[in-house]
Amino acid sequence: MELVYMGKTKDVYQLDDGNYLLKFKDDVTGEDGKFNPGANTVGLTIEGAGKAALRLTTFFFERLERENILTHFISSDIEHQTMKVIPAKSFGEGLEVICRYRAVGSFLRRYGKYAEEGQALDAFVEVTLKDDERGDPPISKDALEMLGILSSDEYETLKEMTIQISSLVKAELAKKGVELYDIKLEFGRNDAGDIILIDEISGGNLRAYKDGEYIEPIALTKLILD
Repeated sequence: MELVYMGKTKDVYQLDDGNYLLKFKDDVTGEDGKFNPGANTVGLTIEGAGKAALRLTTFFFERLERENILTHFISSDIEHQTMKVIPAKSFGEGLEVICRYRAVGSFLRRYGKYAEEGQALDAFVEVTLKDDERGDPPISKDALEMLGILSSDEYETLKEMTIQISSLVKAELAKKGVELYDIKLEFGRNDAGDIILIDEISGGNLRAYKDGEYIEPIALTKLILD
């Protein structure tokens, strides 16, 4: 297999059969040595983080498959921290779609004049450009269409899928007494042109709290799966 991309938390390899292999690493995003799912840099390395992320991702992707929600997932090898996926084409150079149930993180930094910390939000969906240099700026539906990144219909599909997937994740966490504050998802197009969920669903791309206390990624995996 051929290494095609070295990411912050995963490396991507192309396989001989045309599919891809994601290798989950123990690196997590953060700042000043502290984990932050919204950060653009690797903040620290946590032993076991890659395996924990893959275990939870596998659980959720298999759950989505049962709901007939399209993803890039094929199979996982937990021991080797790898996930086999189908090819997917990004929108532009990549989009991140956030679904928010509480006012925290960058939402609070931007809108703190009007929002209180922890204020309940009704599955608020926002799209940001994957652009580390510019701090992953938010972008509107109209701008996405004008710049040729996403059509108006594709945006509505993206928003609908985001709410559907986030709702499912929220419900699964709630079974363990855990509240989902926000989640960051990524999407692409498969070879047929369908919009599909890509990347991962783990403690590394969501904020979850139990009894008002934030749950670290590895602890979240153990709480949900063990």
